[in-house]
Amino acid sequence: MAYQESQVNRQTTQVAATNKVLRNTYGLLAMTLLFSAFTASAAVALGVQQLNILVFFIGAYGLMFLVHKTANSALGLLATFAFTGFMGFTLGPILSAYLTLSNGPQLIMTALGMTGLTFFGLSAVALITRKDFSFLANFLMAGAIVLILAMVAGLIFQIPALSLMVSAGFVLFSSAAILYQTSEIVHRSGETNYILATITLYVSIYNLFVSLLSLLGIVSQD
Repeated sequence: MAYQESQVNRQTTQVAATNKVLRNTYGLLAMTLLFSAFTASAAVALGVQQLNILVFFIGAYGLMFLVHKTANSALGLLATFAFTGFMGFTLGPILSAYLTLSNGPQLIMTALGMTGLTFFGLSAVALITRKDFSFLANFLMAGAIVLILAMVAGLIFQIPALSLMVSAGFVLFSSAAILYQTSEIVHRSGETNYILATITLYVSIYNLFVSLLSLLGIVSQD
């Protein structure tokens, strides 16, 4: 009897801890997405030009490194907003380019709607079914390597078909990452830090939106 009570108490504690991580993650994710939307709008309003690719990578990966180094302290929150604000700001020039098109606003809203539906749908699958998606870890590792190599090839050879494949690949990769990260929180087999969980989901949503926007632009021949 004592053993059964101990098991029940352990499960109750684990469920409460998991729910806390989920609550904190989605709360912080919502705030970072709003902040990114604000910095992106500011970049559009200021007419900011697209950043040099080297500056982008240094800023993005430098701030992401800072987030990981400070994730277990209060500074982690500041680093998170610095990273997501920077990413939103770099999104501004992309949105400005689409807004010059006759159907640009429609493309942006469609990509935004598809991103939201995809995220909520995949999150619901992981939360409701409680299925363990940890098997996606190897797929994500291999997918990341393939996508990086494809991006480098795309920058060198400027092949339109390759750009289409990279965008489609990022849609699949980001979707798998959302399933994997949410599953990690639910099963507490990997991620228990809500700041790191937020960053992972944010990057997946960012890549998903940009990739869907690119695909919609290609399909509409813009």
